[in-house]
Amino acid sequence: MEPEAPAGQAPAAASKLSEAVGAALQDPRRQRRLVLVIVCVALFLDNMLYMVIVPIVPYYVHSASEKPTLTSKVCVTTLPPPTLANASADTVNTSESSTAAMPARSTAQPQYPTDNEDVKIGVLFASKAILQLLVNPLSGTFIDRMSYDLPLLMGLGVLFASTVMFAFAEDYATLFAARSLQGLGSAFADTSGIAMIADKYPEEPERSRALGLALAFISFGSLVAPPFGGFLHKFVGKTAPFLVLAMVSLLDALLLLVVVKPFSAAARARANLPVGTPIHRLMLDPYIAVVAGALTTCNIPLAFLEPTIATWMEHTMAASEWDAGIAWLPAFVPHVLGVYLTVRLAARYPHLQWLYGAFGLAVIGASSCLVPACRSFAPLVLSLCGLCFGIALVDTALLPTLAFLVDVRHVSVYGSVYAIADISYCVAYALGPIVAGHIVHSLGFEQLSLVMGLANLLYAPVLLLLRNVGRLKRSRSERDVLLDEPPQGLYDAVRLRERPLSDREGAPRSPSGPFDACEDDYDDYTRS
Repeated sequence: MEPEAPAGQAPAAASKLSEAVGAALQDPRRQRRLVLVIVCVALFLDNMLYMVIVPIVPYYVHSASEKPTLTSKVCVTTLPPPTLANASADTVNTSESSTAAMPARSTAQPQYPTDNEDVKIGVLFASKAILQLLVNPLSGTFIDRMSYDLPLLMGLGVLFASTVMFAFAEDYATLFAARSLQGLGSAFADTSGIAMIADKYPEEPERSRALGLALAFISFGSLVAPPFGGFLHKFVGKTAPFLVLAMVSLLDALLLLVVVKPFSAAARARANLPVGTPIHRLMLDPYIAVVAGALTTCNIPLAFLEPTIATWMEHTMAASEWDAGIAWLPAFVPHVLGVYLTVRLAARYPHLQWLYGAFGLAVIGASSCLVPACRSFAPLVLSLCGLCFGIALVDTALLPTLAFLVDVRHVSVYGSVYAIADISYCVAYALGPIVAGHIVHSLGFEQLSLVMGLANLLYAPVLLLLRNVGRLKRSRSERDVLLDEPPQGLYDAVRLRERPLSDREGAPRSPSGPFDACEDDYDDYTRS
């Protein structure tokens, strides 16, 4: 009889555990922490998939381009492995050749496939950002109407399909389709995830802290992805890194189903809440336009340096592939430091978010101008650290500002405004892999870096236009006006109060700001 006692206690223990988990999920504070974990994992996964192919794609593209050339010319079989140091390897091969004609063919032949591969790799990297850029205006509207949980689940599902397609891709067309499919998933997962954080954390400094944590996961995913992908690709197999990421996306989607329950009756009720401001009207908001311009400007140096700095390092300081890859590794520390510093400053001085962003743009501009002056490894690492530190300042300060602007000037629904932020990022990363190489060939790496640095330095004073944003008062939400009850639910978690000022028609109005001259035109358009 003694062995039966533990067996009989097992169902009771499982029942108690289930009740404890259910009670924990019902607690709003614990639930939003789990939501923050889910979103951070989704952002981490998306950036892991974005960067994990960096050491793998050259092998894929070279293998795909090598197969058809084997039937045409036998000398192609003497090509070295697909690395960035093909030119030096070709010189070694020619010295071992026994004929005079063979060196000329073996040194000249690889140049054309190599250039073609560079173009293919650039287009492959940009395809994700291009499709994400095209889909974001639609995904923002969809998220505003369908709430945040279902689009996030859809995005994770598309990322899972994209990752599996990457794992079993055998040609360039399949790689291109998988990369483009990732852009489709990112347009839903990234935008809805950031918007969900802004909605779950309506008050400062919790909102800035939560968004800063999400940015730290983005940076960490971009940092660990290349060594993670290269290690598994070399020692386990080409499908290993993608299958691991696919499993992570699947587990994250299952956790979302358990915590948020996007198909429940409560989720369907949330879909009937007031619709947010259309994305085209948000784009006409001058304050939002200034923030979006800053997000694009600060990310242009990073997007343009990533595909070009390795070649410049090889020519300038005879750097190896390992040096080019390891140069970005220390930048993770100042990025996290910038996030932490901005969050702490925003908690104490929340009305100075514009100043933190302006200072970040100045740091980015100075760091970008210093990059071409570096002639050794250590100064270059310091410049790249300054670049990432400035980007952390700008992103951490301005992403919460977008949510605040929606709260005080529009309806507190965040899908479209963070779709605009995602568009700002995608503009830089869609142009970088394709345009940067052509600019370097035509103008030079030094001129490219100086122009990008100057653009950031010139844009920093523009953020002075946001200095009065902290004085704006939050308006009553549409739900309060229609139902005359305290705000509750997914979209109305923000505690709102009426603005004290009114215009000539009795409508609530914000305090005066730098854009008062164009406010009348903007108000006439929105009323129409």
